[in-house]
Amino acid sequence: MHSRWNQTWLKVAASQDNNDGWVWDDATWILCSSFIIFTMQTGFGMLESGCVSLKNEVNIMMKNVVDVVFGGITYWALGYGLSYGSGPGTNPFFGFGDWFVNANGKDIGPVFTTFLFQLSFATTATTIVSGGIGERCNFNAYCIFSLLNTFVYCIPAGWLWGKHGFLKNLGAIDIAGSGGVHLVGGTSAFVAAVIMGPRLGRWDIIGDPPMGSPTNACIGLFMLWWGWIAFTSGSSFGVSGRKWILAAQSACTTMVASFSGGIVAIFYSLYNTNGKLNILMLINGILGALVGITGGCALVSLRESVIIGAIGAFLANISAPLLIWMKVDDAVGATCVHGFGGLWGMLAVGLFARTDHLEGVSQHAGLFHGGGFYLLGVQGLCCVCFMLWSSIATLILIKIIDKFVHFRMTEIQELVGADYCEHNIFHSGVGVTRAVSVIKRHDKAVDLGLVPVGKNKGHMDFLEREYASKLKSEVEKYTNRSNFQRQSNRVHVFDTSAC
Repeated sequence: MHSRWNQTWLKVAASQDNNDGWVWDDATWILCSSFIIFTMQTGFGMLESGCVSLKNEVNIMMKNVVDVVFGGITYWALGYGLSYGSGPGTNPFFGFGDWFVNANGKDIGPVFTTFLFQLSFATTATTIVSGGIGERCNFNAYCIFSLLNTFVYCIPAGWLWGKHGFLKNLGAIDIAGSGGVHLVGGTSAFVAAVIMGPRLGRWDIIGDPPMGSPTNACIGLFMLWWGWIAFTSGSSFGVSGRKWILAAQSACTTMVASFSGGIVAIFYSLYNTNGKLNILMLINGILGALVGITGGCALVSLRESVIIGAIGAFLANISAPLLIWMKVDDAVGATCVHGFGGLWGMLAVGLFARTDHLEGVSQHAGLFHGGGFYLLGVQGLCCVCFMLWSSIATLILIKIIDKFVHFRMTEIQELVGADYCEHNIFHSGVGVTRAVSVIKRHDKAVDLGLVPVGKNKGHMDFLEREYASKLKSEVEKYTNRSNFQRQSNRVHVFDTSAC
């Protein structure tokens, strides 16, 4: 009976295959990973909003929303084709074809599954930039940026993962995006922060501005942590054959690297902050470790992942003073975590990666496993290409947008806060009213009409219209009754004394 069941199952599984060897197990694994990766958008939003002042937290969340909707539509229309298109005109630098992704018949499963997974990567790359330029970016300009920034990501993604890509054909390895997602996004964040300039008064204070909500930032960390496991293990791109082994190894190296990164961040913080644990240092240390392990997660051992995670955490924190010295205001440390962490993750592959004998993911071993300097050289070339491309592309993109919509908020908008100016959300007790009061002393024309929009004006009007007269009548009755009682008491006291 058991043998017959196995034979039946094998026939069913075989019937699920298409010409590319796809089975429903692979699609299920990839789709579930994609769903989890999309939850990272919430994690990014919570983390970034927790790092900025309270008068800008909703604005940061809205940027994460538009990253998905605007970035998603352009990726569906053009981005996916530029990364993975294989039609006439495809060359080693970009794909061509597969515009407005669609499929029919048996192709629906493989095509749609692949598209959804790659889409989750594309939206993540854009989101990295939003935190770096937080609290000073015009929302309308950012919407345009989010719509077009897909192209900054999809071109190098094709170099690295597309069949046509020149880096892929050289033997470059990036399992889950240390370079293709994080280094590209981190470099873009750095360039955007340089162009935008610092927040008003940023260099007038010592140290970092206080976090708006450390609790939100920690919740964001946990959501990213959870999503990262799908980010790396899902990049095995299935579980059929021996892919499940790579998936299991990726998940475990990811977690172990984050452990060592967290430990390094804790001691780094205690040493640099007089024995107190700095929340942002811990968060960025863990994230730096996760970024570092992402590139080679399936090709390194658990012991090696400890080293990779520890160095990633150290780089994410040690680079923060460098940005301050350079007078670059990165609101959440996106450059430190994703830029330096992604750079280290790509080079770590060239040092620690083993040749993959399971699925042929890597044909070359790293320097420490007898592969010589070839893979390290290719990984270094990847880093140079990614940083040059994303720097130039981001610079051009922002400059073009700035010609039509001023990319930076006005001084008054920045002082009052993006939540009110962009979304009509007023936070009491965070200095918004004070800012308007000071500004109006110098410019009487300024009138932002600050209204606590959390109050229901309809309820207030209804109370005034329906109950005001009743309330007035009740007050008058109570007043008359009180007056009569006081007069009675006086008479009573007078009569007693007379007796």
